[in-house]
Amino acid sequence: MLRIKLLAAVVSIVVAMVEEISWFEAESPAPKIELQPEEKLKEWPPLDEKATAAETAEAPEPTPTLTVSASIYHPEPGQTDSTPFITADGSRINKKNPAKHRWIAISRDLHSKWGGDIQFGDSLWITGISEDLDGMYVVRDVMNKRIKKQVDILVGQNDDVMGFWDDVQIAKLN
Repeated sequence: MLRIKLLAAVVSIVVAMVEEISWFEAESPAPKIELQPEEKLKEWPPLDEKATAAETAEAPEPTPTLTVSASIYHPEPGQTDSTPFITADGSRINKKNPAKHRWIAISRDLHSKWGGDIQFGDSLWITGISEDLDGMYVVRDVMNKRIKKQVDILVGQNDDVMGFWDDVQIAKLN
């Protein structure tokens, strides 16, 4: 019995070390998202360049926007729960470059589980932060229940981004 316990302890230590060293690259269950060229990312709602004035007049109403605050967060236990590299919907965060996912956490009052209109996997168009951070993000996480009307952008420890922004506009794309 003692041998089995020792073997289990050694195996768990080895697995933890391997995960930290990232020998195993965890693929996210999230769908792959292809980003549009930079010049098309900045206009909302997206318009076809060949659209005429008549087509534009018949276009559906733009998606309503919501004004929120925005901040950034790092995948670390001090800013998340005890599993910083796993989001609330079960997606795994790339440890080497978390910002590449373009994922966000939303406050619970915005999530459909708590009465909002946004669900995990929804794409949001965010404007009002900066040229680098404005654009499309996918909802993968929720924030602590004390936070209201806010989004939290996932970035890495080595990314040179810090800040808190008010009057940020978000629009649901799907």
